[in-house]
Amino acid sequence: MIADGPRQHLPYWGFVAHRVSGLLLALFLPVHFWALGLSLRGAASLQGFIGWTDLPLVRFAETGLVVLLAVHLASGLRILALEMLGWRAAQKNLVAVSFGVALACGLAYLLRAF
Repeated sequence: MIADGPRQHLPYWGFVAHRVSGLLLALFLPVHFWALGLSLRGAASLQGFIGWTDLPLVRFAETGLVVLLAVHLASGLRILALEMLGWRAAQKNLVAVSFGVALACGLAYLLRAF
């Protein structure tokens, strides 16, 4: 039987999801700023980029971005609730709810995008 270590618990995976989503969102920021900078070069360069974002692969990647944002937001709200309200017994439920909300947001965006 495998020992029940700290990495076996759902709150640990909530912690990992919050950190990983934050890192991936931080990696996305330079691309976002580059796209915003295209508007300073003129309407033609921005319009070319916007046309590129209509590709199905880019739409699918946008869905992943929405899921990352939702995971980071829901996990952050869970952390705030734990720190402010002290809900230690319900911590596993909060992790499950935060993942459920994040996936629901991603699925809703995916349905709207295609």
